[in-house]
Amino acid sequence: MTTYSPTHRPLAIPPAALKELRDTDDAGRPIEPYTAREDGVPMDCVGSLLRCCLRDIRPGERVALVSYAPLRRWAAETGARPGAYDEQGPVFVHAEECGGPDGAEGYPFAGPGALRMLRRYNADGQIIGGRLFEVPEAPESAGEAFDAALDEAFSDPRVKLVHIRAVEYGCFHFEVRGD
Repeated sequence: MTTYSPTHRPLAIPPAALKELRDTDDAGRPIEPYTAREDGVPMDCVGSLLRCCLRDIRPGERVALVSYAPLRRWAAETGARPGAYDEQGPVFVHAEECGGPDGAEGYPFAGPGALRMLRRYNADGQIIGGRLFEVPEAPESAGEAFDAALDEAFSDPRVKLVHIRAVEYGCFHFEVRGD
């Protein structure tokens, strides 16, 4: 079996941000951890994407649904001033430190037929475009298709950051940074 190495690097939530989120999320709420169960109690989350390590939630794992403001964190690092574009939304994370992504190849959460939005931001943190993206049905084509969509985004020299989001819920999945 051949592994695919993406052209662009998918980034999980950084460790420093995770440390803060595991105490109080970006909406100011304390974390409420629980154990993921196959029966969906207390929340149907098995198979959902963990933004701390960019893989699916497995039954028996301690997780939490937290509010996260990804653009806010990037803006603090870069000096950008996103203003009203600084939004927050729900993401799943491990309730305790997990060590981050395990180095798996490819783009996370790229199931065949999944719809994604690639939202483009400039150096000021303003949205300057987006693209609807459907993950190809053939799994071996997913990486190349993601690469092509991200190449297209970064071909605009104004694009400094791309958020990959779920279309169905608008949830942040991961980010890719330009130079």
